[in-house]
Amino acid sequence: MKILFVSSEVVPFAKTGGLADVAGALPKALKELGHDIRLFMPRYKKIEAANFGLKKVSEEIWEGKIPGSDVVIYFYENEKYFGGREELYQVKGVDYEDNLERFAAFCQATLRLPKALNWTPEIIHCNDWQSALIAAYVKLGSEPIYSRIGVVYSIHNMGYLGLFPKEKMPATGLGWDQFSTDKLEFWGKIALSKAGFIYADVINTVSQTYAKEIQTEEYGHGLDGLIRHRSRDVYGIVNGLDYDVWNPATDKNIPQRYSTISLLGKAANKAALQKQNNLPQKKETPVIGMITRLADQKGLDILAGALDEIMKLKCQFIVLGTGDPQYHELLTRAKQKYPDYIGANLKFDAMQAQLIYAGSDMFLMPSRYEPCGLGQLISFKYGTIPIVRKTGGLADTVHNFISKTGEGDGFVFQEYSSAALLDAVKRAMAAYKKKTLWKKLVEKVMDYDYSWGTSAKHYQELYARARK
Repeated sequence: MKILFVSSEVVPFAKTGGLADVAGALPKALKELGHDIRLFMPRYKKIEAANFGLKKVSEEIWEGKIPGSDVVIYFYENEKYFGGREELYQVKGVDYEDNLERFAAFCQATLRLPKALNWTPEIIHCNDWQSALIAAYVKLGSEPIYSRIGVVYSIHNMGYLGLFPKEKMPATGLGWDQFSTDKLEFWGKIALSKAGFIYADVINTVSQTYAKEIQTEEYGHGLDGLIRHRSRDVYGIVNGLDYDVWNPATDKNIPQRYSTISLLGKAANKAALQKQNNLPQKKETPVIGMITRLADQKGLDILAGALDEIMKLKCQFIVLGTGDPQYHELLTRAKQKYPDYIGANLKFDAMQAQLIYAGSDMFLMPSRYEPCGLGQLISFKYGTIPIVRKTGGLADTVHNFISKTGEGDGFVFQEYSSAALLDAVKRAMAAYKKKTLWKKLVEKVMDYDYSWGTSAKHYQELYARARK
């Protein structure tokens, strides 16, 4: 099958979130299944031709490969919209005012790509609002080749709908007939994501539970009625992991490698993590790690209400992330109050993230909603047991551990409250004290296979449906 995968970000070229990880890994797995898959993304300022061995194909197209693979990726050259910007979508938390114009131009360039390459895809796979307009262009287009192209639209987070003022409608390249409640209009604004939800042949999100959740008022962000209307075409596929990157047996970014054959290296990483955070290097003290955006969506509000009680359990808590200033202040004060028990790293540091996965005993994800989540999957591979709220991809991948039977693989709570979070942490602490039981649990989760190979086969089925 000939597939064009369109994304506004792809690892290792540009990244702000999980979409980039998916876009950098899924195509490689699909290539291994024998598909002719190619990617298309904007060429941002940071993507220098010399660094990635890019060559110019046409006035607006550059070509390269995803490093370490034979997967071809094309870059859209537009100095005005992409070449002169330091960041992808915003600067210092403020969106670029012309984001609609930028990504409309990118989507329009996608439709010119087949002619430039003399290569016509059977499937175009769009991702999030930045490439949603492609679905409308394909389905409303008059050229015969469009009628033979199936469109898949993946939504990675319903919280980002691509909202813009009504006055920008001409910049989409679509007529005003598309500005109506049954098309792109959303409470007097344009919602670019609606182009994907309305015109794609198949809609996909990044876990089975999240595919159901977005059809409810609580999680649908105002589009639940539309998603329910298209429920026959809505699917959920859990993201995979790139084990070339996330594997403690081969990870060059952690102090000591380890596997289920010998877990001694995990203890060495724990000691290194404690030392790095100026915490007492006590082997018996359980360490809870957390790598997150500091925001309500990620459960920081209920964590704030439970933190003092968690500290009474005499565990260490190490967090890495940036976000809402109120949580920066909360964690800074907590570090001062509990200097021997809290490590607060208010930044993002990829190397430190890998040490937290490797050196922690447990990994906390108390999210209000979580479309898929990769943290719990990475934690499994590193033998770090997840403590999660039952939502989205967390509900699909983490199952509550029962000490008596050994069933399950994490500590799960359902009610979105500080009390429920605290109860899950207490259950984790109780299990941690049973050393033989805990070791078996660690070895079990490290053997899980969440590689992209399985997910890629499910995407292969989606593409077949879209073609029909």
